Amino acid sequence: KYGGTTLKFSKPLFHGLEFDRLGWVLMLTVEHGGVKVVHSSDLQGPVIEDYAELIIAERPDILILDGPPTYLFGYTLNRINLARSIENAKRIVEESGARVIIYDHHLLRDKLYRKRLEDLYASVPPTKLMTAAEWLGEQPLILKIALEEEASRGRARAS
Repeated sequence: KYGGTTLKFSKPLFHGLEFDRLGWVLMLTVEHGGVKVVHSSDLQGPVIEDYAELIIAERPDILILDGPPTYLFGYTLNRINLARSIENAKRIVEESGARVIIYDHHLLRDKLYRKRLEDLYASVPPTKLMTAAEWLGEQPLILKIALEEEASRGRARAS
């Protein structure tokens, strides 16, 4: 506890899948002025159901969630673990009580992130699930880049 702010760190959690050799990460809960913010760190989804339970049990007002590494789909992320991450995210949305969930980190490395998570996005109001950029009133950088690439290809075809 530091003045009116409480910091709480989780026990070491797997960096992604169970028993993966990527190592460990810590989840951080910050509480100040009656508002609780949880930063899930690098849980890659969370893909692990027990970690979804930890997040739900924290009852955050604001949750910063890294999301599944969809840019690695077909390489280190398979359909089963993507589905686990989506189901865990749905549970977190429904049961955590969070006013807003901010996606950041892994998910925002893939211009197809919304398509890959369309079931989740379809079930949640846009004011409750957004990216860090959207929280700040901006368009996610990965989408800006994708639009610029598409415009550039269109100009190249036209010339």
